[in-house]
Amino acid sequence: MSDYVKMSLKLFIITALAALALGITYAVTKEPIEQQKEQAGIEARRAVLSDAQQFVAVDIELYKNEYPGIVEVYEGRAGDTEVGYVFRILSKGYGGNIELYVGLNTSEGKVAGITIASHSETPGLGANAAEPEFLSRFYDKPIDKPLAVVTGDSGKADEVEAITGATITSKAVVDGVNDAISLYNQVLKDGGEAR
Repeated sequence: MSDYVKMSLKLFIITALAALALGITYAVTKEPIEQQKEQAGIEARRAVLSDAQQFVAVDIELYKNEYPGIVEVYEGRAGDTEVGYVFRILSKGYGGNIELYVGLNTSEGKVAGITIASHSETPGLGANAAEPEFLSRFYDKPIDKPLAVVTGDSGKADEVEAITGATITSKAVVDGVNDAISLYNQVLKDGGEAR
């Protein structure tokens, strides 16, 4: 056997073993990773709608074209009573998609909570959208109409003050919240169609 054939055979064996090791690693870690993702989703839902004891997935396939950024919707229930909805949303920010969870307390007619699960916004500017100081600006905002982004102090109940130097990011988060408010008011409110 020539040296070229021996080297090729060795390289093939090494490559095959590496591929086998990667395949085994993937098979072993796939289930725990999926469980971790599901647990993170449950914790995010609880964080934005703490009054709910359980969450039931809502089918929104019919509305995907109208609300392409809304990935998932869950009805939050306390016993037999609906207390609100949680929306998982992807909104286009300055640095890419911002994944956020929005909780609407429908019995009180207000935003119950919001959290940002992931983003790629500019550190020190848009990344501040994930900070409690910004997110708290959404709490208790009314859900009967869309929210507006304002620069400077917000004086109205339906206004959210933008982060200084990060207006695009601020608008992306408000747009995501407005998508949740719109889908709720147009489809889910009063026992809407998506149930």
